[in-house]
Amino acid sequence: MAPKAHEALSGTSSDEPRPSYGSLEDLILTRLDDDKAQDVVLIDLKGKSPMADSMIVASGRSHRHVGALADHVMRALKEAGHGKARVEGLPHCDWVLIDAGDVVVHLFRPEVRSFYNIEKIWSVDSPHITPAN
Repeated sequence: MAPKAHEALSGTSSDEPRPSYGSLEDLILTRLDDDKAQDVVLIDLKGKSPMADSMIVASGRSHRHVGALADHVMRALKEAGHGKARVEGLPHCDWVLIDAGDVVVHLFRPEVRSFYNIEKIWSVDSPHITPAN
């Protein structure tokens, strides 16, 4: 079983090897799960869009929770050696987008998520949408 993202961030010195994750998706999903993100959905974009292989959509309970989720995902990506991901929307934390290359993460406040309903945009052929549990 892969270690949790918080284990990679705390208690390891630079001499210890970093834990490996099965994929970039696993790293992000683990971090979101550890931070109690709500309604996490993984959308497979392979063969559907050239922008990324997958999209993760999740909700935070408040502006602060969305900001903390984004900050912790960004830290986990950096600590795991995935470089510096691009981020948009941090000042307001209504909708934060993190572009981690092969995976794009959308973090919303619940009201904003229901307004934009981006899962529906990608659900034309719904078998590619799976709950991220």
